[in-house]
Amino acid sequence: MRIVQITDIHIIPEGADSFGVDTKANFRNILAEAKAFKPDKVVITGDFCFRDPRPDIYHWVKQELDEQGIEIDLIPGNHDDPATLAKIFNWEDRLHGEVIYYKDYWAGRPVFFLDSTVGTVSEEQLAWLKKELARVDGPVLVFMHHPPVDAGVPHMDLNHDLKNKEEVLSILEAYSGPVNVFSGHYHVEKTINRGNVTMQITPSCFVQIDQYHEEFVVDHHRIALRLITLREKETLSTVHYYDSAKTDQ
Repeated sequence: MRIVQITDIHIIPEGADSFGVDTKANFRNILAEAKAFKPDKVVITGDFCFRDPRPDIYHWVKQELDEQGIEIDLIPGNHDDPATLAKIFNWEDRLHGEVIYYKDYWAGRPVFFLDSTVGTVSEEQLAWLKKELARVDGPVLVFMHHPPVDAGVPHMDLNHDLKNKEEVLSILEAYSGPVNVFSGHYHVEKTINRGNVTMQITPSCFVQIDQYHEEFVVDHHRIALRLITLREKETLSTVHYYDSAKTDQ
């Protein structure tokens, strides 16, 4: 089974400063690259919008996906509004109050989707995750926007980390089998291992962040997707980079 993860597309509204990046062209291009892999699933892990949540951007993204014939799984990021996102994508059955979270099975594996829009994973979700993990065995996958760990990226670790990451990680580490966590948010590529938990941070479809500075510094503009391949006893994961689309400014 093949899964493509796309994250942090940050579609910039018309007339806003795009920092020289054509985010809409980036999204169209990354969808074309994703389709070339003939994936069974495409997952967008949050930050559809640039800064503030905008219904027009959600409608635009959905239209692009519909035109390409791509069905997605999704979770919101810290620049999104879960309720609006769920309504526009007809996913209100996955909306619990103000957050989106749910479980699925892919190739027989449990797959969990968590909402960290507000910078934490809610107590309700933590209780649900703990309960659901007790019902399954074998390898599991988790998709969430914020990585539940410090990643050695000072600007993000100090200013934009998941505030209850240790609570999330303790539940995952208590699970009896291997856990693969796929996130975004940090605009870098990282793999971090903690016991049975392998955390993989996927680069953005906007810009990538310098991993060594405490202030915000752009490292480079190449965009990326992650290809995840599930085999009977393996979870394979590779990041593929592509040239970014530029504006005329």
